[in-house]
Amino acid sequence: MAQTRIPCLLMRGGTSKGAYFLAADLPAPPALRDQVLLAVMGSPDARQIDGIGGGDSLTSKVAIIQPSARAGADVDYLFAQVLVEEPRVDYGQNCGNILAGVGPFAIERGLVAVTGDVTPVRIYMENTGQIAVASVPTPDGAVRYCGDARIDGVPGFAAPLIVEFEDVAGSSCGALLPTGNARDVIDGVEVTCVDNGMPVVLIRARDLGRSGYESPGQLDADTQLKTRLESIRRQAGPLMNLGDVSQRNVPKMCLVAPAQAGGALSTRSFIPHRCHTSIGVFGAVSVAAACLIEGSVAADLACVGEGEEKQLSVEHPTGEFTVALRVRDGRLISCGLMRTARWLFDGVVGVSEALWRGHPAR
Repeated sequence: MAQTRIPCLLMRGGTSKGAYFLAADLPAPPALRDQVLLAVMGSPDARQIDGIGGGDSLTSKVAIIQPSARAGADVDYLFAQVLVEEPRVDYGQNCGNILAGVGPFAIERGLVAVTGDVTPVRIYMENTGQIAVASVPTPDGAVRYCGDARIDGVPGFAAPLIVEFEDVAGSSCGALLPTGNARDVIDGVEVTCVDNGMPVVLIRARDLGRSGYESPGQLDADTQLKTRLESIRRQAGPLMNLGDVSQRNVPKMCLVAPAQAGGALSTRSFIPHRCHTSIGVFGAVSVAAACLIEGSVAADLACVGEGEEKQLSVEHPTGEFTVALRVRDGRLISCGLMRTARWLFDGVVGVSEALWRGHPAR
């Protein structure tokens, strides 16, 4: 059977990996587009053996990018989480790791021209309606991927890429503290519900009888804990203005404990039913913000230091993630972070022509 060839750039963005597409190269109707993305990744299948997904939520991601018609933005970026074992594509969140590859992709595909040794790319994040600015290293007129920066969760070194966020507080839930409280009680457990780019429910690990230093494998095997977390998550959804979250990937759940390696806080994050081997970009940003909120479950555990500009090291199972926060008059005004990215494969990916015959212009 003939196949439709779709231009695709496979990229590592931060600690995730995904397929990057120009929006014009995918079908416009959302339902058909979802079917194409499921076929591209090979879902639903635990191994994703008939697609380019890696059998893991961290490698079953998609970025859909197009030139922006909005003032103040160069490109529009729509993130799609393709579920591994379900025939479903979720658009209910951002992914800050995949975001790290959007600037380089935009330059590689000619959507943004190089402007100097560093080229700023203003990215409108369609999932939540906010702007991110990626400062892409572009010496010699092209994206530089090699460098001496290292991020935990990725082997080796690469060129540093700085991403700053404008006004991400409440991006999904409408407020930094969507319940209106720094601390709530759900199922008899104190929690902090926060949204600084990602809806997250923070719980002190000790309140669930855990240390917070268990390995992801240990926590994934802890069915009693996961059942408890899911019960809390589903109750938190409506409280966070997210409605019924039984079929959604948000809010994320995060166990917190005192730092072990000199950081601000130790975390074990669930996405949402499997323990993350590290922590997502926006998840780390939300956790870092919670550390600064008086009365949160994280505030009495965290080491945050003094001053208006803070570098908070969020510890996770495979290292740490540093978030830069700027505070003025007790109010969080901006956040940023350093990521790396690399394009892995530039070519075409095939789906059955019976599913989609391709763009009419082809």
